[in-house]
Amino acid sequence: MPRQTEEPETTVNDILSDANNRMGKAVEALRRELATIRTGRASPALVENVPVDYYNVPTPLNQLATISIPEARLILIQPWDKKALSGIEKALLSSDLGLNPSNDGNVIRIPIPPLSEERRHELVRLLGRRIEGGKVAVRNVRRDALEQLRNLERSKATSQDEAHRAQVDLQTVTDSRIQEIEQLAQAKEAEIMQV
Repeated sequence: MPRQTEEPETTVNDILSDANNRMGKAVEALRRELATIRTGRASPALVENVPVDYYNVPTPLNQLATISIPEARLILIQPWDKKALSGIEKALLSSDLGLNPSNDGNVIRIPIPPLSEERRHELVRLLGRRIEGGKVAVRNVRRDALEQLRNLERSKATSQDEAHRAQVDLQTVTDSRIQEIEQLAQAKEAEIMQV
């Protein structure tokens, strides 16, 4: 009697490939999130996602203006619509970035002051929390993939040896992604602590 399946069977390679892709996306999301943590240098990523109330619609700043870095410690924001200037300024002041924008009627300039030692240590603690969140995301992907592999083994769709080899491969991929996160953390911490 032929088996009726609604979807094609998932293979061990499909599970490993999917887990690797999802872990890669988790690392990329963390990389983007770390770009928003302030260091002593100016970076467009610092302000590009600040939500601005634009005609009663919260809109990311990078959709309302050109953000440039003319100097190492200065962010220049040039809105496409001059009416958005005051909204952008309010959003920057109310953000938790601790920045002090100045509005000259055409552009907004944000000087990036050097970080105090206390603020640097606060940012390193924040970095630690974000890094741990990234590791948890990678481990959650591993947990899901392990469960899928165990289900394949239980349903006799794969042998016990093949499932074990796949689990070892999955752990290798997980370890490499965690190592990648550790390298991101070290680089960002060095950037934060640099005077």
